[in-house]
Amino acid sequence: MSQIIINKNDYTRIHQSINLAKQNNAIKKDEAEKLMNELKSAKLVEPKDIPGDVVTMNSVVKIQFQNNKQKMQFKIVYPKDANLKENKISIFSAVASALIGYKVGDEIEWLLPSGMTKIVIDEIIYQPEAAGDLDL
Repeated sequence: MSQIIINKNDYTRIHQSINLAKQNNAIKKDEAEKLMNELKSAKLVEPKDIPGDVVTMNSVVKIQFQNNKQKMQFKIVYPKDANLKENKISIFSAVASALIGYKVGDEIEWLLPSGMTKIVIDEIIYQPEAAGDLDL
């Protein structure tokens, strides 16, 4: 499995979101640890150096679940911006934390509430860094 890539701003903001959520009991301890471990293993880069095919915060991604071929499209956002009706999924959700830092074409095995699944990243429709929106 390739090393995930995270921009330094996203790393800092996700870290702050996790700490705030822990204080407010808005995230389960094991979920926080899983996301923190994922971040710790990441290669940190400047926002301008993120490749255009990497999933970052505020990216709009198209994925496919291998087990049932279901496709989804959504935007990965910070918890305060999450809104299911607008397809904005919190970084704290299992699927969003599974995708952050991976590339188009990557196949990720991840434990979702429904069990182990394989997710393939089909496409990144919008990535802030590639669009020049470096301070989102």
